[in-house]
Formats: sequence, C-alpha cells, structure tokens
Amino acid sequence: MPRIVGVDIPKEKKIFVALGYIYGIGRPAAIKILKQAGISPDVRAKNLTEDEVSRITTIIQKDYRTEGTLRREISVNIKRLMDIQSYRGMRHKRGLPVHGQRTRTNARTRKGPKKTIGAQRKKETPAAKPAAAPEGKKA
Repeated sequence: MPRIVGVDIPKEKKIFVALGYIYGIGRPAAIKILKQAGISPDVRAKNLTEDEVSRITTIIQKDYRTEGTLRREISVNIKRLMDIQSYRGMRHKRGLPVHGQRTRTNARTRKGPKKTIGAQRKKETPAAKPAAAPEGKKA
C-alpha cells in the first residue's frame, strides 16, 4: 500500500479513487492533483513509482488541508459557533439538523432512535381502606 500524507491508500484501486481515502480530498480534487503531478488518473495505486508518490505528496501538503489539520479546523469552527450561541451553534449543541431540514419527521440520523412518548398509565394507588371503628364503640 502506498502511503500518502500518513494514510495507506488501497493499492488495487485507480489512483484518482484511492486519493479519496484521504480526509479532505474528493474526486474532483484528486483529478486536479493528478493533472498537476502529470500522472494518468487510470493508473493503479500499486503501479506508482516512488517519484510519483512524492510528487503527489508534495502537491497535497502545499495546496490542501487534509486529515488532522482539517478535522481540527472544522471542530474549532463548530465550537466557535456554539460559544457565540448562534442558531447553527445551538443546533449543533442540541444534536439537531443544522441546515434547515425538517424535524417533525425524518432527521433520525441526527436525533437518534425514536423515543416513543405515548399514553402512559398512572400507577394505581391502593384503594383507600375504610377507617376501622374505634374499639370502645359498637355500631
């Protein structure tokens, strides 16, 4: 497996698909990177030379934020939204959809499994016992 930017990419896949295994790089970015490096997108990852791997790595490190750096930046941005208590920040904090989706139905991915709140019965209290007659009196 070739290792690019600290990620083992699958060797059997074409390189433009394999680059997508790096967090922060999708198909369009992968194709741009390969065009810059002068590598055909149809080459399998196992057929790359060390020179080609190093060219890809330098382009990614120079022009793209990936992996830990990108994850950290995104989490800091979300934390900032929550700290200033913006609408989006509050939605993140409550675990609800952030981008205006409906929540009456759907939104199960964000909200988690459904919590059924139905008609609940009250606990039955024991029936009031009749007061015992005082011992000195007869009825």
